Amino acid sequence: MVSGCPTLPEVAEGILHRLEGCFCVCHTHFDRVSLARALTRYQLASPALTWLDTARVTRRAWRDCASRGYGLADVCRRIGYTFAHHDALEDAKAAGQILLAAIAETGLEVRDWLVRVEQPIDPDRSASGSAIRRDGDPEGPLHGEVVVFTGALSVPRSQAADLAAGVGCDVVTGVSSRATILVVGNQDARKLAGKEKSAKHLKAERLITGGQELRIIRESDFLELVRASGQQMSSP
Repeated sequence: MVSGCPTLPEVAEGILHRLEGCFCVCHTHFDRVSLARALTRYQLASPALTWLDTARVTRRAWRDCASRGYGLADVCRRIGYTFAHHDALEDAKAAGQILLAAIAETGLEVRDWLVRVEQPIDPDRSASGSAIRRDGDPEGPLHGEVVVFTGALSVPRSQAADLAAGVGCDVVTGVSSRATILVVGNQDARKLAGKEKSAKHLKAERLITGGQELRIIRESDFLELVRASGQQMSSP
């Protein structure tokens, strides 16, 4: 396919001009690494662009794809998109279709996904794989509150748990009769309007209907609550 075609230095100016300042979507790191190595080989400057890997998006958008089934062909079968595998243009179009399907599935937009792919696949677990729980500082101003997090947060789940514990809140992973605050990630609060809510969110609403004193708040409200309680916060 490339026999007799221009070399990279001959077409680089036009390609790099198109890429400058853009979001570039690919499935797995292959395209990103290949372009970087080719530019290095020919001593060409890399464009200022932002990569988004749709394999990482897939593993977070569909729970059953977290550990398997996130290959390009597998995901295209899932979303009903037909393409000719191992053709460069077809593969690129397929990656775009996967991102559009993930946006429709979750309600997260491109900029939201740039944040989400840097977070754990299962945000309820730490990097070590253990569930994130905390005992609150007994002298904290919110001692006695029991916090549960749901959805994608703008800060790592472990950091949010540390903030909550620092102001006295116990942090648990599931909504139960103990829970007093459910913190919903801002992205998820936006996507849940008029759409299916997370299992934790739905359970919390049922408990509230049954008379439990439980508040459902957005992540931004939680962070403001922490600030108001005097906890020192670092930037995400």
